This record gives sequence, structure tokens and C-alpha cells, in this order.
Amino acid sequence: GGGAMSVVMAKCLGPAGRVYATDIRAEQLAEIRDAVAQDALSNVVVLEGAESSTNLPNECCDAIFLRDVYHHLTKPSDFDATLLAALNRGGRLAIMDFPPDPGSTIPAGVPADRGGHGISASIIQTEVTRAGLRHLRTMSRWPPDDERGRLFLVMFEKP
Repeated sequence: GGGAMSVVMAKCLGPAGRVYATDIRAEQLAEIRDAVAQDALSNVVVLEGAESSTNLPNECCDAIFLRDVYHHLTKPSDFDATLLAALNRGGRLAIMDFPPDPGSTIPAGVPADRGGHGISASIIQTEVTRAGLRHLRTMSRWPPDDERGRLFLVMFEKP
């Protein structure tokens, strides 16, 4: 997105921490850079991601958070391998997404098994586990008190 979560996390971590903020679209990267500059944050690194790669350095992260991203992946197994590589041992991955809307169109290039625009938590669990991460927990409603219950959260750990 536009960097709101990156700014929040960078402020929480403080100057000793580091946040990598990624996107594949130039306009989103510009929004992230603007948000970081507006708050004069020196602990955010903005990187351009790719269709099949996070482009994060190996073993750079204690935690990775993806929000409304996974259902757009056109090469999930390649992307998942880069998530695994970017995490430190014991590092955590949290994926927030939403189930497919019945009858909706799958985004271009996305695997046909998605069932529409969105993705099931079970597909994420299967694919990310296949990449080498250990499934920790799936929360079928995220945040837990959200009355709409539209989003879910799937959490993993690098062994």
C-alpha cells in the first residue's frame, strides 16, 4: 500500500530497528517514500519487489507481514522461496488476506485454483508450508473483533 503500515512499524521499532517496505508498482513505491520522508524516518528501506521475488536480502528479517498481497501472486512458489530466504531462523511470517468472492474474476496470471478474486487460508497454508515454513496458526477473522469478518491471518515460522 501507501506505506502507512511501514511508518507505524518503523516508529514502533525505533531507530535501532529496520523496516523493509516493498511493492511492485512505481506509484506505490513513491507513496511509501513520501510517507517515510514526511515522518523523517531513517530506519525504512524501500525496495521494488518483483512478480516472483520479494527482492529482500537473505536473512534480513525477523518478521515479514503481507497484507492483501498473496492473492495477487502469479508465481507463488518462487515468491515463497524468497520469503523463506529473507527470514532469519525463527523468523515469523504473517499473511493477511481475504477469501475469494464467489463468481469474481481471478486477477490476470494468478493460478486458476484460487476460486475468484481472493484466496483461501488453506491454499496459503499449503503453498507456504511447501516452501519450508512451519504453519503456526490461522485466525479466520482478523482483527478478531472485526464484525465484517472479511480478513483472515495465517502465521508461519522459519525452522
